[in-house]
Amino acid sequence: MVIVCLLWRIQRFKKKPETDAVFENVWKMNALADADTKILRLSIDTKATVNIEEYTRHGRSRGFEAVKASDHDMRMKGKPIPGGILEPVSGRAFLFFTESYKTGDFMVDGFLLWWNERKRELSNVRTLVINMDNGPECSGRRTRFLLRMTEFTDVTGLIIRLVYYPPYHSWYNAVERYQAGLEKSWNGYPLDTVETVLNRAADFVWKGLNTTVHLLKTSYERGVKIYGKDKAETEERLQRSELPPVYDITINPKTVYQYILSP
Repeated sequence: MVIVCLLWRIQRFKKKPETDAVFENVWKMNALADADTKILRLSIDTKATVNIEEYTRHGRSRGFEAVKASDHDMRMKGKPIPGGILEPVSGRAFLFFTESYKTGDFMVDGFLLWWNERKRELSNVRTLVINMDNGPECSGRRTRFLLRMTEFTDVTGLIIRLVYYPPYHSWYNAVERYQAGLEKSWNGYPLDTVETVLNRAADFVWKGLNTTVHLLKTSYERGVKIYGKDKAETEERLQRSELPPVYDITINPKTVYQYILSP
């Protein structure tokens, strides 16, 4: 109860003038998506770095004997960063990790992996409604991310609708609850190698389904931006809502199915 009250106070203190309008748009778009078999809603986010160390992360193991681990470990062995894609209706989850940097390129590469895994089962889907927060790597202003998303639409033929939650309200995003459950499940166990992290993640069950896990080997560069002609051409591909323009963006492929989710 105390935590709920604290969250409410933080939310109220950080509430912006457009917050209510953004939330109304999110709920409307999500309801329309969930009611249409040709539209799939996704929830995505990245999380903090997972420190590869031999301590138990202040959790409890579930075996008959306590797991042997140090109370701290100053010798860091790796720092994989997880990105998550959740299909909220079915509960199917897809995790992708990098040992490089959390960037827009990392996010879109994860999308491409997810789509290659799921496209046969989702052959009827024509539109993706993607819930996310306005994190620095995937915001509605991040030019490199938006360029890569236009490339994603052209490769897949899918219509993409990026539907953002308002600032300081990311915990409403469904993937946040999944990732909180994942972190709770591996606390109490020493995550001493990247392979251990991947195996623990793959063993995690959400709504009766195991998680699909991939490790991306690409080296990502932070701060990549686009300028001039590339930036202008990318912006021309984006259909931004009038209110608010950075929180609802539709991207149509160059060869479009003409099946568009109406506002």
